[in-house]
Amino acid sequence: MKRVPSWRSAIGAASGILAIVVFLSATAAPPRPQVAQAPVDEVALELDPAQSTVHFAVDSTLHKVHGTFLLKSGEIHFAPGSGEASGGIIVLATSGVSGNNRRDARMHREILETPIYPEVVFRPTQIEGKVARAGASDVKLHGVIALHGHEHDIVASVHAELSGDHWKGIAKFDVPYVQWGIKDASTWLLKVKPVVDVEVEMAGPAKIVN
Repeated sequence: MKRVPSWRSAIGAASGILAIVVFLSATAAPPRPQVAQAPVDEVALELDPAQSTVHFAVDSTLHKVHGTFLLKSGEIHFAPGSGEASGGIIVLATSGVSGNNRRDARMHREILETPIYPEVVFRPTQIEGKVARAGASDVKLHGVIALHGHEHDIVASVHAELSGDHWKGIAKFDVPYVQWGIKDASTWLLKVKPVVDVEVEMAGPAKIVN
Protein backbone atom coordinates (compact mmCIF):
# COMPACT_ATOMS: atom_id res chain seq x y z
CA MET A 1 0.00 0.00 0.00
CA LYS A 2 1.25 3.42 -0.95
CA ARG A 3 1.88 5.69 2.10
CA VAL A 4 0.74 9.36 2.11
CA PRO A 5 3.61 11.74 2.83
CA SER A 6 3.62 13.00 6.42
CA TRP A 7 3.20 16.66 5.43
CA ARG A 8 -0.08 15.84 3.72
CA SER A 9 -1.33 14.15 6.90
CA ALA A 10 -0.44 17.22 8.94
CA ILE A 11 -2.34 19.49 6.55
CA GLY A 12 -5.38 17.22 6.72
CA ALA A 13 -5.38 17.19 10.49
CA ALA A 14 -5.06 20.98 10.69
CA SER A 15 -7.93 21.41 8.25
CA GLY A 16 -10.11 19.14 10.38
CA ILE A 17 -9.36 21.12 13.56
CA LEU A 18 -10.05 24.40 11.77
CA ALA A 19 -13.42 23.08 10.59
CA ILE A 20 -14.39 22.08 14.14
CA VAL A 21 -13.42 25.53 15.49
CA VAL A 22 -15.47 27.29 12.81
CA PHE A 23 -18.47 25.03 13.54
CA LEU A 24 -18.30 25.66 17.29
CA SER A 25 -17.94 29.41 16.76
CA ALA A 26 -20.98 29.46 14.52
CA THR A 27 -23.16 27.50 16.92
CA ALA A 28 -22.02 29.09 20.22
CA ALA A 29 -24.56 31.22 22.06
CA PRO A 30 -24.10 34.98 21.54
CA PRO A 31 -22.69 36.93 24.50
CA ARG A 32 -25.27 38.28 26.94
CA PRO A 33 -25.82 42.02 26.67
CA GLN A 34 -24.99 44.03 29.78
CA VAL A 35 -28.09 45.16 31.66
CA ALA A 36 -28.03 48.90 32.29
CA GLN A 37 -28.70 49.97 35.87
CA ALA A 38 -32.07 51.64 36.19
CA PRO A 39 -31.79 55.40 36.67
CA VAL A 40 -32.72 56.83 40.04
CA ASP A 41 -35.83 59.02 39.87
CA GLU A 42 -35.85 60.14 43.52
CA VAL A 43 -33.98 59.69 46.77
CA ALA A 44 -35.93 60.13 50.00
CA LEU A 45 -33.97 60.66 53.22
CA GLU A 46 -35.74 60.79 56.59
CA LEU A 47 -34.20 62.37 59.67
CA ASP A 48 -34.95 60.34 62.77
CA PRO A 49 -35.16 62.81 65.71
CA ALA A 50 -33.75 60.14 68.03
CA GLN A 51 -30.61 59.92 65.85
CA SER A 52 -30.28 63.57 64.83
CA THR A 53 -29.03 66.64 66.71
CA VAL A 54 -28.22 70.25 65.89
CA HIS A 55 -24.92 71.38 67.41
CA PHE A 56 -23.93 75.04 67.61
CA ALA A 57 -20.82 76.93 68.64
CA VAL A 58 -20.08 80.63 69.00
CA ASP A 59 -16.88 82.41 70.04
CA SER A 60 -16.73 85.02 72.78
CA THR A 61 -13.99 87.00 74.50
CA LEU A 62 -13.91 84.47 77.36
CA HIS A 63 -14.44 81.10 75.71
CA LYS A 64 -16.28 79.26 72.95
CA VAL A 65 -19.86 78.38 73.81
CA HIS A 66 -21.22 75.02 72.64
CA GLY A 67 -24.80 73.84 72.69
CA THR A 68 -27.48 71.73 71.05
CA PHE A 69 -31.02 71.83 69.70
CA LEU A 70 -33.36 68.89 69.13
CA LEU A 71 -35.11 68.02 65.89
CA LYS A 72 -38.88 67.73 65.69
CA SER A 73 -38.96 66.07 62.27
CA GLY A 74 -37.21 66.09 58.94
CA GLU A 75 -37.15 64.69 55.42
CA ILE A 76 -35.28 65.51 52.23
CA HIS A 77 -36.40 64.46 48.74
CA PHE A 78 -34.29 65.08 45.67
CA ALA A 79 -33.95 64.01 42.05
CA PRO A 80 -30.33 63.05 41.21
CA GLY A 81 -30.82 63.98 37.57
CA SER A 82 -31.90 67.59 38.08
CA GLY A 83 -30.71 68.12 41.65
CA GLU A 84 -34.09 69.59 42.55
CA ALA A 85 -34.85 69.09 46.25
CA SER A 86 -37.86 69.43 48.53
CA GLY A 87 -39.00 68.51 52.02
CA GLY A 88 -38.32 70.20 55.31
CA ILE A 89 -36.39 69.98 58.58
CA ILE A 90 -38.00 71.36 61.74
CA VAL A 91 -35.83 72.23 64.74
CA LEU A 92 -37.29 72.86 68.19
CA ALA A 93 -35.87 76.27 69.06
CA THR A 94 -37.27 75.90 72.58
CA SER A 95 -34.96 72.91 73.18
CA GLY A 96 -31.73 74.89 72.92
CA VAL A 97 -29.24 74.40 75.78
CA SER A 98 -25.61 75.43 76.27
CA GLY A 99 -24.88 74.11 79.76
CA ASN A 100 -25.52 77.39 81.59
CA ASN A 101 -29.06 78.01 82.85
CA ARG A 102 -28.69 81.78 83.13
CA ARG A 103 -27.20 82.10 79.65
CA ASP A 104 -29.83 79.77 78.19
CA ALA A 105 -32.67 81.73 79.79
CA ARG A 106 -31.38 84.93 78.17
CA MET A 107 -30.93 83.16 74.84
CA HIS A 108 -34.57 82.05 74.82
CA ARG A 109 -36.03 85.24 76.29
CA GLU A 110 -34.00 87.99 74.56
CA ILE A 111 -32.01 86.56 71.63
CA LEU A 112 -34.08 83.88 69.89
CA GLU A 113 -37.36 84.84 71.58
CA THR A 114 -38.47 81.21 71.44
CA PRO A 115 -41.85 81.81 73.16
CA ILE A 116 -42.74 83.76 69.99
CA TYR A 117 -40.69 81.74 67.49
CA PRO A 118 -40.64 78.16 68.86
CA GLU A 119 -39.40 76.48 65.67
CA VAL A 120 -36.68 76.89 63.06
CA VAL A 121 -37.55 75.44 59.66
CA PHE A 122 -35.18 74.59 56.81
CA ARG A 123 -36.58 73.88 53.34
CA PRO A 124 -34.12 72.36 50.83
CA THR A 125 -34.37 73.54 47.22
CA GLN A 126 -31.34 72.15 45.35
CA ILE A 127 -28.52 69.64 45.75
CA GLU A 128 -25.25 70.53 44.05
CA GLY A 129 -23.05 67.50 43.33
CA LYS A 130 -23.44 63.80 42.67
CA VAL A 131 -24.93 61.49 45.30
CA ALA A 132 -23.74 57.86 45.14
CA ARG A 133 -26.31 55.06 45.40
CA ALA A 134 -24.13 53.55 48.14
CA GLY A 135 -21.20 54.79 50.15
CA ALA A 136 -20.03 58.34 50.81
CA SER A 137 -20.96 61.54 48.98
CA ASP A 138 -20.02 65.19 49.48
CA VAL A 139 -22.48 67.78 48.17
CA LYS A 140 -23.78 71.31 48.69
CA LEU A 141 -27.37 71.60 49.88
CA HIS A 142 -29.11 74.87 49.00
CA GLY A 143 -32.23 75.96 50.81
CA VAL A 144 -34.17 78.52 52.80
CA ILE A 145 -34.13 78.77 56.59
CA ALA A 146 -37.01 80.40 58.48
CA LEU A 147 -35.55 81.80 61.70
CA HIS A 148 -36.93 84.39 64.12
CA GLY A 149 -39.73 85.41 61.76
CA HIS A 150 -37.62 85.86 58.62
CA GLU A 151 -36.38 83.67 55.76
CA HIS A 152 -32.78 83.51 54.55
CA ASP A 153 -30.96 81.61 51.81
CA ILE A 154 -28.21 79.28 53.02
CA VAL A 155 -25.85 76.72 51.52
CA ALA A 156 -24.74 73.78 53.68
CA SER A 157 -21.79 71.49 53.07
CA VAL A 158 -23.04 67.92 53.51
CA HIS A 159 -21.14 64.66 53.90
CA ALA A 160 -23.55 61.74 53.65
CA GLU A 161 -23.23 57.95 53.63
CA LEU A 162 -25.91 55.64 52.22
CA SER A 163 -26.01 51.97 53.18
CA GLY A 164 -29.02 49.95 52.06
CA ASP A 165 -32.15 51.44 53.57
CA HIS A 166 -30.31 53.64 56.07
CA TRP A 167 -28.22 56.81 55.87
CA LYS A 168 -26.27 59.19 58.05
CA GLY A 169 -24.64 62.53 57.46
CA ILE A 170 -23.21 65.80 58.73
CA ALA A 171 -24.28 69.22 57.44
CA LYS A 172 -22.31 72.38 58.24
CA PHE A 173 -23.19 76.04 57.72
CA ASP A 174 -22.89 79.47 59.37
CA VAL A 175 -25.66 81.64 60.78
CA PRO A 176 -24.78 85.38 60.80
CA TYR A 177 -27.55 86.03 63.31
CA VAL A 178 -26.82 89.72 63.93
CA GLN A 179 -26.78 90.42 60.19
CA TRP A 180 -30.12 88.63 60.00
CA GLY A 181 -31.68 91.02 62.49
CA ILE A 182 -31.41 88.98 65.69
CA LYS A 183 -30.21 90.76 68.81
CA ASP A 184 -26.46 90.72 69.47
CA ALA A 185 -25.66 88.42 72.39
CA SER A 186 -22.76 90.64 73.49
CA THR A 187 -22.82 92.62 76.76
CA TRP A 188 -20.62 95.45 78.02
CA LEU A 189 -18.43 92.83 79.71
CA LEU A 190 -18.58 90.05 77.12
CA LYS A 191 -18.17 90.28 73.36
CA VAL A 192 -19.82 87.49 71.38
CA LYS A 193 -19.01 86.74 67.74
CA PRO A 194 -21.97 87.70 65.50
CA VAL A 195 -21.78 84.39 63.60
CA VAL A 196 -22.80 80.96 64.92
CA ASP A 197 -21.25 77.77 63.55
CA VAL A 198 -23.90 75.10 63.04
CA GLU A 199 -23.38 71.37 62.53
CA VAL A 200 -26.35 69.07 62.02
CA GLU A 201 -25.83 65.40 62.82
CA MET A 202 -28.39 63.39 60.83
CA ALA A 203 -29.44 59.75 60.42
CA GLY A 204 -32.51 57.75 59.51
CA PRO A 205 -34.24 55.61 56.88
CA ALA A 206 -33.38 56.03 53.19
CA LYS A 207 -35.39 55.09 50.13
CA ILE A 208 -34.29 55.08 46.48
CA VAL A 209 -37.08 55.15 43.89
CA ASN A 210 -36.31 53.96 40.34
